[in-house]
Amino acid sequence: MDLKYGSTSFPLQLPPERLAGIIEPAIPPTAHPPEETVSAALDACEPTLAGFEPGDRVVIITSDITRYTGSEIYLPLLVERLNRRGIPDRTIEILIALGIHRKQSAHEHEKILGSLHGRIKVSDHDCDDPAGLVVVGKTSAGIEVSINRRAVEADRLILTGVIGFHYFAGFGGGRKAVLPGIASRQACMASHFCVLNPQPGSGKNPLATTGNLEGNPVHQAMVEACAMVEPDLLLNTVLSPDKRIIAAFAGQWREAHERGCRFYREQFSYPVAARADLVVVSCGGFPKDINLIQAHKAMEYASQALKPGGVMILLAECRDGFGNATFFDWFRHRTLDRFEAALRERYEINGQTAYSLLQKAQRFTIILVSRLPDRQVEEMGLVPAPSLAAAMEKAEALLPSPWRALVMPEGGSVLPVAPF
Repeated sequence: MDLKYGSTSFPLQLPPERLAGIIEPAIPPTAHPPEETVSAALDACEPTLAGFEPGDRVVIITSDITRYTGSEIYLPLLVERLNRRGIPDRTIEILIALGIHRKQSAHEHEKILGSLHGRIKVSDHDCDDPAGLVVVGKTSAGIEVSINRRAVEADRLILTGVIGFHYFAGFGGGRKAVLPGIASRQACMASHFCVLNPQPGSGKNPLATTGNLEGNPVHQAMVEACAMVEPDLLLNTVLSPDKRIIAAFAGQWREAHERGCRFYREQFSYPVAARADLVVVSCGGFPKDINLIQAHKAMEYASQALKPGGVMILLAECRDGFGNATFFDWFRHRTLDRFEAALRERYEINGQTAYSLLQKAQRFTIILVSRLPDRQVEEMGLVPAPSLAAAMEKAEALLPSPWRALVMPEGGSVLPVAPF
């Protein structure tokens, strides 16, 4: 089989007796065009849309360019429904949920809006603009929530986005359009900080993990913040690994999101009979392996299928390096205790990802095939290799005899579920 790496691939040949299985999502076939899928979801919540009135000022929140959602397909369909209710283009605005990301270019706005570009007003959220933010309350964990003023002052607020696994919020989509999507920098950081247990030195909350919402403190903070603005409607998509819309969920913001999460968990979880000695994982090629922060998702999922002390080979080209200028700096902290203390003292979202990477580097041997300099790979606690063949040679020297391997060709899109 060929495993993707950037815009190319590496061949992998394993003897049948070594291959324990290939972990792939079981995507149901669909004959429906994406427009029909989205329209059917909107049809189902027509009673909600019937409450929208011609004089309403509507703000639609959607994701930035870093998270493809199918927005160029669903936004025109959504605006068409609003037009039918007598709401003209001039009272509709699309707000890009940047969180703490950079502003978007005009070309990126065009890619996000599709045929609506130049027709509907679009603006980028600014997490650092006090005049553009409104305090809407505090969560039960004491997080002061400031939200984009345009969203707060709108007559109708619609959330859109895409549902997928998230390694500590459980799932993306839904409430994340509000926090962190259109929240202040302080609120973004504080909500992500919930990933750590309250007591110093107590590490990460075990419920803040991939695919889990129940008792997840990060999810809870986001839900509470979203409830403070009580959106009128949610529309979320589910995408196949090749970015096709295969499902859409619309309706009351929390209920529709939870339905979508259940669907996603069923389709993109893969039960494995036992954890393996070796997991060979590809992020799925470019752009899924554009940088190490993005590639961490595949590393996290693959770790769920790996025996304690096992070996992982991660194919992640990382043509854009780490993905953030401060990410590598965090690895000056060599132990998890020191790392956690530094993270509590000056929390950064990228620091949290770095902390999670170091946790896995200390539990497993992770061989990274990438463009990153060998010295930096080693300083992160990983083992560098120039190719899959070289990585296999290194892995075989570390593995017990006999060993068995699991292979993940689309590691960023499927979650292995192994017995405890």
